[in-house]
Amino acid sequence: MDASPILLVLNQAGLDVAEEVAKRFSTARIHGLAGRVPSADTQFNETLEHIRLLFKAGHPIIGFCASGILIRALAPILDDKHNEPPVIAVSEDGASIVPLLGGHRGANELAWVLSKALGGHAAITTAGDTKLGIALDVPPKGWRLANPEDAKPVMAELLSGAAVRVEGSADWISEAKLDHSDTAAIALVATEKPVEGGPTQLVYHPQKYAVGVGCARHCDPQELIDLVEVQLAEAGIARGAVACVATIDLKADERAMNLLAEHLNVPLRLFSAVELQRETPRLKNPSNVVFAEVGCHGVSEGAALAASGAFSSLTIEKQKTENATCAIARSPQPIDPEAVGRARGHLSVIGIGPGKDDWRTPEATKLLSEASDVVGYSLYLDIVEKHITGKTHHNFPLGAEEDRVRFALEEAGKGKNVALISSGDAGIYAMGALVYELLHRNEEFGGVSDAAKRVSVTNAPGITALQACSARIGAPIGHDFCAISLSDLLTPWEAIEKRLNAAAEGDFVIAFYNPVSKRRRTQLAAAREILLQHRPGTTPVVLGVNLGRPEETLRVTTLEALTVDEVDMLTTVLVGSSNSRAIMKGDGNIFVYTPRGYAKRIDAPKAESAEPATPELEEETS
Repeated sequence: MDASPILLVLNQAGLDVAEEVAKRFSTARIHGLAGRVPSADTQFNETLEHIRLLFKAGHPIIGFCASGILIRALAPILDDKHNEPPVIAVSEDGASIVPLLGGHRGANELAWVLSKALGGHAAITTAGDTKLGIALDVPPKGWRLANPEDAKPVMAELLSGAAVRVEGSADWISEAKLDHSDTAAIALVATEKPVEGGPTQLVYHPQKYAVGVGCARHCDPQELIDLVEVQLAEAGIARGAVACVATIDLKADERAMNLLAEHLNVPLRLFSAVELQRETPRLKNPSNVVFAEVGCHGVSEGAALAASGAFSSLTIEKQKTENATCAIARSPQPIDPEAVGRARGHLSVIGIGPGKDDWRTPEATKLLSEASDVVGYSLYLDIVEKHITGKTHHNFPLGAEEDRVRFALEEAGKGKNVALISSGDAGIYAMGALVYELLHRNEEFGGVSDAAKRVSVTNAPGITALQACSARIGAPIGHDFCAISLSDLLTPWEAIEKRLNAAAEGDFVIAFYNPVSKRRRTQLAAAREILLQHRPGTTPVVLGVNLGRPEETLRVTTLEALTVDEVDMLTTVLVGSSNSRAIMKGDGNIFVYTPRGYAKRIDAPKAESAEPATPELEEETS
């Protein structure tokens, strides 16, 4: 299980059992229904909505409640059993443990663990587990099924009483409750060789091989892939018997290396020159030239041996093409890739939107669940608190943006999966641009280390404040618009003033970010004066505060009536163009929109309102 398990408690009756389970899972967190479970780590109000939210984020869910509650919550969103997290219902007294979903993705195993801890009964209903004591479609760690598409028909035959012929050696198959026959039509084959599978033959490969590779910078990926494929074929090694691709950490971002790992569907594992140098006594082809270049006497052979362990040996010595090298080592036991070397490291730059769960993209939620570390301003971490329980939190104060981004990149450079959290969209007045700026800078000029520069980066878009504000009030940005930050901390006021004049003259709808702060009280007033030179005082202005959060407020005023005192740093200010209209509906609510010209332009009527703080309004016509 990659994500932290959530213990869902709806009342005090199930709390004692949940707390007992929490003691046995250090990363587990108790989520309790507000008003009923006040001591919970996280509280929620809407039970069904909260269950769906956790499920979509990939969290294993252990619900101390009736199974029907979990079923009703999740039934409408079930679509792919291969990607669903474990969901388990536990009776409030701990006597019954029922895995409902994700049986072969950890739920059955987790149910057994819970039953032993609580002294209850694990109600395993998966046919293979109950009758055969084996899940043929999901072999244990360290083994790979070469033809998973054939697992279902084979399982059906065995459940119907068919005998099985076992070829090769695998303890986990030997321990299963199978009817063995040397003449059976159904075969389970355990082999390191590339054997053909089929509807009557499942082929399992023990992942005992590590492929060590090296290459010149910008090597053609196909050259490296072809080299490895030829060596595997000549040695009679199945692709499925490969546990990982290994190389020196200097090649973490090499496209050929990453595409080779993707081609073989295995992790890329990295070793430092110091780690590879320790393998020198076991190398068949040590090279002083390589040592002078990268600090170790062999990359491909050294990486293959380092990844496969102290008791491994080279099956294929270093082979090379013009730009690539390859060596293959075999371990006596299946290799656990996560236990050798380190990963490339990944940084997810996540825009969480204005704060409302419904306004955060599924991609952002998924990346949050996958991260081991989260970095951000404390307020942003609080907003997504229920999605980052069990993860390592790194809180930074407001104003320490560069320190925050540098830290996130350096942590990712250590091989971690790091989430850097911004509100809104990370690429709009947030951390996204700074991430790429630090990747671009040389380290001596305030950039990041070479290791940090080699991480992979995902920039997940989020709903911006201007989008949220516009959607809440109507469609004020329905025509040409721009965004301008009024903060002069990083941009000289002269440049901001130039942009204000251009936007005003161009009659753009304008979204103002960072409109005021405790120190800056003059910029918004100056911007208002510039805009009044180019558009009417009755131009509608939308003020959105704490958008998407419980404290959200939305108000419409006019450019003429706008004052600095009604705006703070949590306010998004949308100023309409000369064509923007504020309309009062029959129910007294106001919407604002900017027409695109689908109908003949209607000249705005003269202001009739006697109150300067109210925008010019027209009644909605039926």
